[in-house]
Amino acid sequence: MTTGVLLDTGPLVAILSRKDSYHRACVAQLRTITPPLVTCWPVIAEAAWLLRQQSAAVQRLLSSFTKGWIKLLALEERDAEPIGKILQRHRKLNAQLADAALVHLAERERLDTVFTLDRRDFSVYRFSGNQSFHLLPE
Repeated sequence: MTTGVLLDTGPLVAILSRKDSYHRACVAQLRTITPPLVTCWPVIAEAAWLLRQQSAAVQRLLSSFTKGWIKLLALEERDAEPIGKILQRHRKLNAQLADAALVHLAERERLDTVFTLDRRDFSVYRFSGNQSFHLLPE
């Protein structure tokens, strides 16, 4: 079982929405990860926006915290500057706030695994100098 996994928006939406084409694959991958997966408010906000037409999925998203499979890592004022630097460094990729926040949290919390469907960007992002992420699903 994999532990200490950062959760990106794509798999979160896929897990919560049975309509998503990646639903089965992401649910299967979720079964191989020891909870909780860790994420942040920018990812939750992005997921809620993408799920806005599926009120039951949004409710499942919000109840996922009490069920213990997702844990929110706090972002504070002091995190804004390093997240801004990540956005600036990856401006050619049009990096999103949620991605930059996850990259920052990987550095801050010393996490190297990301559950993401965004292989294009997360294969480019680096943390702790020049380390690449271990990406799930493999």
